[in-house]
Amino acid sequence: MPADGPLVIAVVGPTASGKSELALRLAEAVGGEVVGADAMQLYRGMDIGTAKLPLAQRRGVPHHQIDVLDVTDEATIAAYQVAARRSVADVRGRGLHPVVAGGSGLYVRAALDHLEIPPTDPEVRARLEAEAEAQGPAPLFALLTERDPVAAGRIGPHNVRRVIRALEVVEITGRPFSATMPERRHLLPTAVLGLRPPRELLDLRIDSRVEQMWREGLVDEVRSLVPHGIRRGRTASRALGYAQALAQLDGTMTRDRAIAETAQATRRYARRQESWFRPDPRIHWVDPGGAGALDDAVAWVEKAIADNG
Repeated sequence: MPADGPLVIAVVGPTASGKSELALRLAEAVGGEVVGADAMQLYRGMDIGTAKLPLAQRRGVPHHQIDVLDVTDEATIAAYQVAARRSVADVRGRGLHPVVAGGSGLYVRAALDHLEIPPTDPEVRARLEAEAEAQGPAPLFALLTERDPVAAGRIGPHNVRRVIRALEVVEITGRPFSATMPERRHLLPTAVLGLRPPRELLDLRIDSRVEQMWREGLVDEVRSLVPHGIRRGRTASRALGYAQALAQLDGTMTRDRAIAETAQATRRYARRQESWFRPDPRIHWVDPGGAGALDDAVAWVEKAIADNG
C-alpha cells in the first residue's frame, strides 16, 4: 500500500468504552469508512452479543470486515490481515480515511503494523492442545520458557491459547515465536485514539451491557444460530455471552448465572485489553466520559490529518 494518501485513523480500547460511536463520528467528520477490528463481529448472525452496530444505526457510513464469516468458520489472524489491509487500501484508494475500530489487540496490529504471520499446522496444534487438556497448561508454559523465554515473558502462563500458538510456531519454523511478534511500527501514516474510561465506570457499563444483551434476546439469537452450526464453531461457540447462552439453553446454567458469568468474564477481558494497549506510546488516550471528550477527540484527529498533509 502506498504511504501517500489519506491518513489511517484507529480507535482502540476495552469493550464497552464507546469505540463504535466514536468511529462513526470520526468517519462522518473527516470523510471515512469504518474497518472493523473485532474478531467476534466478523461472524454473521452474532449481533447482540458482540454489540454490533445495527445497519440502521450506522448513519449511512459503510462498515468493512463485519459479517464476513459463518459461525462454523474459524477466525484466523492471517486471513483477517489480508482482508483488512485490502479494505484499508480500498478506502484510501477512493480518497477517504479508513477508521480501523476494535478491541481485539492483535487484529488491530495485524491491520496497522508490520506483523509477520507465521504458518500453522493443524496436527501440531491438535497435539499441543491435547497435551494441555491432559496435563494442564503449566508443562507447556515451562517448555515455552525453555525454548523461547522472550515469548514466554510476554505471553504469561495464563494465556494457554497463545502459549500453544507460540510452541506451534517454534516447532514448525525452528525460530523463536518472539521473532514474529508485532513491531510497534505502522505500515502507513496512522493516528490512533484510545478510549480509557475510569475502571469503575467501565465495570458499570459492562454490567449494564450484559444485562441489556439478555433483555434484547441474546438467548433467542443463539438459539437461531444452533441450526447454522454454532456448536461446531471453534471460535464462535466460545465467544463471551454465546458460551453462557448455550449453557442456559442446555439447562446447565440458570439465566442469572449466565448473566453473572458473562459480566465477570467480560470484565476480565477488558482488563486484558487495557494491558495490551496501555504500553503503546503511539496511542492518544481519551476519557470518553469527560465533558466534550468526543468533540476533542474529533478535533485531535482533524489536526493530525492537517499535519499529515
